[in-house]
Amino acid sequence: MKMYPRKIKSRRLYNAGFVKVLQTSQNHLNLVLVNNVPLFFNVRDGPYMPTLRLLHQYPDIMKKLQVDRGAIKFVLAGANIMCPGLTSPGGALNDEVLEETPVAIMAEGKQHALAIGFTKMSAKDM
Repeated sequence: MKMYPRKIKSRRLYNAGFVKVLQTSQNHLNLVLVNNVPLFFNVRDGPYMPTLRLLHQYPDIMKKLQVDRGAIKFVLAGANIMCPGLTSPGGALNDEVLEETPVAIMAEGKQHALAIGFTKMSAKDM
């Protein structure tokens, strides 16, 4: 959680009350709960990522990639995001995004992120 900006830490999130880390062994998932509200998660030994709920409250804590309108229903159904969904009209890349970077996936014409993920290649390679 050190990789996320201090403006989140300086708010009441960490001082709000009871902090609990919930571990599930079957899916290798860890959840960080503050007052029973999930704020961060990690899968296996990966880095902690903000939940969509937290990302909607603080949209600037992660770098963003944008998919075109045609990709929205597939991403919401669990599909991986392919380069054409990011490079076509309506898609947008952030040139600063490197390989294996956690990113927020935004959708063309929508205000909130629809997914959180890792890049498999840098934006320049896409």
